[in-house]
Amino acid sequence: MAARKTVPSGRLARTAESSSTGEQVDVAVASLKRMATKKVRDGMARYGLPSEHALGVSVGDIQKLAKSLGRNHGLALALWETGLYECRMLAAYVDEPDRVTPSQMDRWCRDFDNWGICDTVCFAMFDRTKHAWSKVRQWANRREEFVKRAAFALLWGLTVHDKQAGDEPFLEGLAIVELSATDERHFVKKSVNMALRAIGKRNRPLNRSAVTLARRLAATSNDTARWIGKDALRELDSSSVKRRLAARD
Repeated sequence: MAARKTVPSGRLARTAESSSTGEQVDVAVASLKRMATKKVRDGMARYGLPSEHALGVSVGDIQKLAKSLGRNHGLALALWETGLYECRMLAAYVDEPDRVTPSQMDRWCRDFDNWGICDTVCFAMFDRTKHAWSKVRQWANRREEFVKRAAFALLWGLTVHDKQAGDEPFLEGLAIVELSATDERHFVKKSVNMALRAIGKRNRPLNRSAVTLARRLAATSNDTARWIGKDALRELDSSSVKRRLAARD
């Protein structure tokens, strides 16, 4: 089998510096097409990812391409507008968080139509913006499935990447988790569970609060809330998590 062709990183960087945004998009799309494989594209269905607007490029290859391109807000906006799955993934890695506006976040969030794009954008870029916490609160109240999932994917990302935050916003996050714990839609309940578990692994005080909430959910009569609570408890109340948190302290 012939090796996949890639554009040398030096050439990509020079192109990005000297060409228009439209030309940069063309170069990026051409590079993605060269890296695409039928195997990756066909395999997307196994993970619940739609492939009708996808080329078939692995996340690792997208990240390598993003690194060679460097941060570029204008390019990220243009890549997003192509509608291609890989271009939107690439946009999450090349955008500049300091230049992202609340309206851009809302606009992109409305375009989310699968968990891969939703989670990648939230975890790789949105959670690094200064608007992240306000969007958690706003989106958690929305009805659209992937907008609501974005609230909890963003909350999960903040547990990892917001090193300066104290416990208070995460305690508020637990309250938001409880309010949404009865939403039975697959991609929402999975993200609510994910956020609960992530908060409970940030430090020991938050672990205690998350375990308390998980036990309360596990004891309810609602099937979805009960599943979220029981599943989270298995991890948060485990000896391995408690040892890790104690060692971190």
